[in-house]
Amino acid sequence: MNEQHTEFDTKLFKALQSIAEEGIHNAVSGFSGLLGQTLQVSQPSVKLVPLANIPYINGGPENEAIGIYLRAEGDISGQIMMIIPYAKALELVDLLLEQPQGTTQELGSLERSALAEVGNQTGTFFLNSLAKMIGGEVRPSPPAVMVDMVGAILDIIVATNGGISDTVLLMEADMTNGDESVETNFWVIPDPATLHRIASMGG
Repeated sequence: MNEQHTEFDTKLFKALQSIAEEGIHNAVSGFSGLLGQTLQVSQPSVKLVPLANIPYINGGPENEAIGIYLRAEGDISGQIMMIIPYAKALELVDLLLEQPQGTTQELGSLERSALAEVGNQTGTFFLNSLAKMIGGEVRPSPPAVMVDMVGAILDIIVATNGGISDTVLLMEADMTNGDESVETNFWVIPDPATLHRIASMGG
């Protein structure tokens, strides 16, 4: 099991970057159709960051946040987590529900459902892009929405996947509806076997 921690070399990163950009654009397109409105997304920024840095990119380990989590099984496996600071999540709900910014003050079932569908659409389209690129089947889990401190959300990721890489893929993109815009972060943590498969592709 020496491939337990496949390195993100330049070739692997470029492959994942291409998948990430296609996946996030497809996700926003699909979600726009679901909403019956046109959401735009900025050119996503894709970078590699140490797993331990996730809490600090999201305001610190004690900062309250929303985590939208999907697990992928099948030929392609891994985890996708969308982490949004709590206040930004409220703004995103307003954006999705076409409400004036500041309308949403707490997350009820409707608001959680809207956020879950963002994670579901984004994760599913990303995984489909990955499956198309490397071949194989993928089965995403239903999205789970968590409200907790960033550090606690990260602990869940680590606890559910013991052999993950110390480095994860971060996608940052601004979702826009008219003159309203909300920055979103997507964390992609492929399992070592999936990373190794991508790294072994020709090209």
